[in-house]
Amino acid sequence: MTFLIESIIACAVFTLFVFLMSRNPVKTVFNYPPAIIARCEELGLVDAGNRPGSAIFYAKKGFAMVIFGVLLGLLVRYVNGCTTYWGGVLTAYALWCVVNWFDAFVLDCIWFCHDKHFVIPGTEDMVADYHDYWFHIKGGLIGMLLAIPAALIAGVVVVL
Repeated sequence: MTFLIESIIACAVFTLFVFLMSRNPVKTVFNYPPAIIARCEELGLVDAGNRPGSAIFYAKKGFAMVIFGVLLGLLVRYVNGCTTYWGGVLTAYALWCVVNWFDAFVLDCIWFCHDKHFVIPGTEDMVADYHDYWFHIKGGLIGMLLAIPAALIAGVVVVL
């Protein structure tokens, strides 16, 4: 029951975070499909130096993964009561995956793909790219892989 309540709260907090970040969609353009990113670069709306594949992009993602790993470790230790390394790893991984798939299906495929608020000026004609569900599903699969190092960090935090 704790995990279910925790999952609901984590999804709600993540939704709030996404809502706050979406107030200026250009700031989150690097979470958009590649064709939309390219159009925004053509329009001069974004700095290509922060593009996926750049050193800055990976540094930010790596730092965020460490922070999430530590936070997940504290959460599963003090909320779920995990006291072993593998208990912490598996619980953190499961929680990450719940939020990850909530993000992929609910926030991305349902909300993002159909809310005009996320359409960046100058990309209005790119409807097919905004409705690219497969892009978001692939992102969910990648998110499951990214969860592994964060969960391993969480396991270390649990036993410290």
